[in-house]
Amino acid sequence: MPKKPPELPAIEAALRALADAQQAVPMKAYMLDQFEFLGIRAGPRRAALKGLPKFAGDADALLALAGALWRLPEREFRYTAIDLLAKHHKRLDLSALPQLLQWVQTDAWWDTVDGLAGVVGDIVLRAKNAGQDAQRPMDECLVHPHMWVRRVAMLHQLGWREHTDQQRLFRYALALAGETDFFIRKAIGWALRDHARSQAEAVRAFLQQHAEQLSGLTRREAGKHLA
Repeated sequence: MPKKPPELPAIEAALRALADAQQAVPMKAYMLDQFEFLGIRAGPRRAALKGLPKFAGDADALLALAGALWRLPEREFRYTAIDLLAKHHKRLDLSALPQLLQWVQTDAWWDTVDGLAGVVGDIVLRAKNAGQDAQRPMDECLVHPHMWVRRVAMLHQLGWREHTDQQRLFRYALALAGETDFFIRKAIGWALRDHARSQAEAVRAFLQQHAEQLSGLTRREAGKHLA
């Protein structure tokens, strides 16, 4: 067994003290009864941890703490791990991607996958802006056998605005367009809708040009804010 990070006992104690078995029932049902929950909403969960000492470790310590939280059975510990990774993403570089993508595939569902996609995107964008060929790992994720890894590839440019690689975004959308899974089709539309905030005409033209290839769900999601 890996050695427990020193921060883990305080985090675990703070959250378990707020456990609400009654509230856990609807939270578990919302996730189709796939996962265990303590029964703590996001606001109280985050508030409970504010009084703890600030995390001061390096990248290895951050990944070790996130990994220890990931191994606990209740979902709130994974949400806490994602919050920590997002807050301290500047301590991570591209070498962290394999571990993040492994967590993407662990008891995978949209709640943890999308949180990790945001962390992946932050790391990749920072590396890209530093002149690295940072999106090549995402090209590999696009053809990964695990559906949720492909979703990460599709979503990794969310919020990038002027830094978005539009050609890559559109290429990914078309590469995944033939998939029938709801979460892939939704991700394509979500990524296109996000890009439309800054490049509405380009997205509108793309939707028109490839209307027959893209699913109705994708087109509706992508076009929500297009006149």
